[in-house]
Amino acid sequence: MQWEQITDIILISSIVTLAVFVVIGIVQWITRKSFEKVDRRLRWMPLPLALMAITYFIFDKLLILATRPNGSGEPSFPSTHVMVVATIFFLATMNLPKYVKSKTARIILEIIMIVFISLTCIGRVMSNMHSPLDVIFGLIFAFLFTEVYYQVLKKKKSKKGKNE
Repeated sequence: MQWEQITDIILISSIVTLAVFVVIGIVQWITRKSFEKVDRRLRWMPLPLALMAITYFIFDKLLILATRPNGSGEPSFPSTHVMVVATIFFLATMNLPKYVKSKTARIILEIIMIVFISLTCIGRVMSNMHSPLDVIFGLIFAFLFTEVYYQVLKKKKSKKGKNE
């Protein structure tokens, strides 16, 4: 199996991971009969994903800073695979304690996600689809999107605490 195929499989696994959280949110919405009663963490999860989509559009359609090292001429900065995989797995890691009660299971899942992020970073460079700089900035953007999510949750939580 080639690196490009491996990174595509990991990308799909990250999207499946996101789908699990979507299903949890939909089930909560249906059973609790109100969107406001869905866990705050799930309600805010679209924020970093929207930031990721906007970033993709800017760098893939408007501001092309680099093209793939393989000579295809396609935009490569930042690495979308890395940005998507890292953003989703960072979000998942932040939310695991809420939905996975077993500490052992959480640790195993976190290790798997770290390995998948690492393999995606290595694989995108090894497949000649991205330069190391593309990959690094994919990680930086993923961290920034996740940090925005964390800050929004933190801010909302502190406001909620002040009102009670």
